[in-house]
Amino acid sequence: MERILITTMILMIQKKISWSSNYQSLVSHYKPIFDAAREDLVNCAIVQTNTTESSELEWIINILERFPAFCRQLKERHDGRTTLLINDEYDVQDLVHALLTLHFDDIREEEASPSCAGSSSRQDFLLKKERIVIEVKKTRQSLGARKIGEELIIDMARYRAHPDCDTLICFVYDPDGWVKNPKGLISDLERCDTEGKTKVVIAQF
Repeated sequence: MERILITTMILMIQKKISWSSNYQSLVSHYKPIFDAAREDLVNCAIVQTNTTESSELEWIINILERFPAFCRQLKERHDGRTTLLINDEYDVQDLVHALLTLHFDDIREEEASPSCAGSSSRQDFLLKKERIVIEVKKTRQSLGARKIGEELIIDMARYRAHPDCDTLICFVYDPDGWVKNPKGLISDLERCDTEGKTKVVIAQF
């Protein structure tokens, strides 16, 4: 009886040692794989978030760059029906707002920005979830490249203090070509933002 008991105990110890050895083997071989997979999942989530943010920004910029074509199409009404005339900046804002509703749900108009040097301004649109502010300008004879540039530089300085703005899009609609060198103005304005968070779109003709 004692011999049977001793034999049984030896077998149990051997099984325990074997199980412990197998566990350690599994841990040493497979834990790095699971750890790597977990890191990949985290990185994929980060990439997906960045890709989504990038695609939202690209969508807005694409719409704004094609804004002149959109305005031309509005004039081609069936049977010569009346259309919205784009006479000033407010007309441009109304159309941009309508286009944004095709893609975004939370569009906040005329959000107040923090003060800068004792004054404050109001952005045209704030996409709060996407943390994007859109400024809309329309050129005219008294608001050409120089004046537009000065106004946008002030806007860029103000937006840096806005708690809900990571990206500022400055949209300039210039149907009459008052800005003679749009690429130069875009380059100068975006270079003024050392953080690289400002995008300038000048749409002409």
